Amino acid sequence: AVISPNMSVGVNVFWELVREATGLLKDYDIEITEAHHRFKKDAPSGTAKKTAEIIAEELNESLSDSAVYGREGIKERQPGEIGIHAIRAGDIVGEHTVLFGTLGERVEITHRAHSRGAFSSGVIRAAEFIDGKKGIFSMADVLGLK
Repeated sequence: AVISPNMSVGVNVFWELVREATGLLKDYDIEITEAHHRFKKDAPSGTAKKTAEIIAEELNESLSDSAVYGREGIKERQPGEIGIHAIRAGDIVGEHTVLFGTLGERVEITHRAHSRGAFSSGVIRAAEFIDGKKGIFSMADVLGLK
């Protein structure tokens, strides 16, 4: 079986880019934003949660200690926080951005799904990969990212 919180090829490559950037930009402020259609019930999305887990793992932090869901009130950002923000509007299929910011510059990595077909192409690749194999695999295995 191939198990992944998101079967999109692009999202799985996005996760690898985020992992690499986190390792390089450990001292930057890190914020995740995700946007989906108005009918999506869960927030943040499973993809955003997985993204946060990848970042926390790369920082050797506990996500439960570093995650800040939304921002409200009057206080400065604390070192080591991972901000996670959800938007629900219109017919957005799916958009995830990780912003790495520091004084004077920022780096953003974004994945946008324009149609649900983005997910089905990953499912097809996973099915072709798993044919004749036994065991549990991830999309990273399917895409040769491990």
